[in-house]
Amino acid sequence: MDPAKIDAAIDAAIDAAIDALAAEGWCVLEGLLSDEATAALARECAALHASGDLMEARIGREKVASTLRGDRTRWFDMNAPTAAQQPYVDALETLRVAFNRSLMLGLVESEAHYAVYPPGARYARHLDQPRQLEARVVSAVYYLNADWHLEDGGALRLYLDDGSHHDVVPHAGRMVLFLSARFEHEVLPATRERMSIACWMRRREPGSVF
Repeated sequence: MDPAKIDAAIDAAIDAAIDALAAEGWCVLEGLLSDEATAALARECAALHASGDLMEARIGREKVASTLRGDRTRWFDMNAPTAAQQPYVDALETLRVAFNRSLMLGLVESEAHYAVYPPGARYARHLDQPRQLEARVVSAVYYLNADWHLEDGGALRLYLDDGSHHDVVPHAGRMVLFLSARFEHEVLPATRERMSIACWMRRREPGSVF
């Protein structure tokens, strides 16, 4: 496909995401990265997991181990991303700038990590902006799972304002975005290994001096 048409399609998807965040507080974004870029991230994540370079996930500012979640993670160095991570980091920056321009969210940086859930693992219902993490404004999860089927499970269940929920199936190349302080969510168990990138777009820490 013509690169100009690809860029136009991505711009249209970002505009739709901005409208959805403004109206509903959440959205699902498709096609942010090429299939090749997504596959490179999946290969890197799988290789890090196979070599033991992912660590048991922890929660809160104090990084406490918890039975609430069963994934293993590795944080990105956002200032020195790997070759595989660079397109994703660039895309996040594009989103951050677009969200600030249109929604005036005051986002100053992003943080991200790989997450691998073994079969049967879950992350219990929670909120991404508890009191000790008030700087998080927009949560984003990008999926790396090729050939994922509904019966494989592993959906992200987003609890909506009206008391209903929406399940996002973790297909490779799909991103779900939502306001961190507004939506509780959980990761349902899967029958196969599940890979993703969790990200938070952040404002300055409350009370910080700058």
